[in-house]
Order: sequence, then structure tokens, then C-alpha cells
Amino acid sequence: MGTQVLGVSVDSQFANDAFAKQIGVTYPLLSDFHRTVSEEYGVLNAKAGVANRTTFVINKEGIITHIDRQSAALSPSGAMQACSLAAHHGR
Repeated sequence: MGTQVLGVSVDSQFANDAFAKQIGVTYPLLSDFHRTVSEEYGVLNAKAGVANRTTFVINKEGIITHIDRQSAALSPSGAMQACSLAAHHGR
């Protein structure tokens, strides 16, 4: 569908690398160790020091076109459906 998948975690690069290897992740898993990205996207739980699980679909123009939160973000199906719809509508 002409998409790029990226994972972002507040864990360190070393923890992310170990996690990716453990579960067989084949896409880039980036570290937001300083929680900058999580805060800017409004998903940081500052009190707990973690980011709430969230999936964002961002189009080529940088516009967020779809968001899944919490348990819905565990499955890639919502993001895949949003990408498929965007591909069919030329976005």
C-alpha cells in the first residue's frame, strides 16, 4: 500500500533492540527515551513515565488520518484499513 511502519517506544534503544529481536519485528523500532515525541503527540502519561499505546496513520503530507488508542492499538487491523482506504482514494 506504499506505507512505512515505524514503532516508537519510551524504552532505550538497547531494550527496543532486544524486544524487536525477541518478537521478530522487521520494521524500525525507535526510542523516544526522552519522551519528546510521546509528549508532542499527546500520548505521554507523565506521571507513570510511559506512553499510552496508540497507533497513528500519517499521510504523505504529514496529516494524521487515523488514530487507534489502547486495546484497539494492539491490532494493526485499524491502521491497515485506514491505509487501504487512503490508497483507494488517492490520499
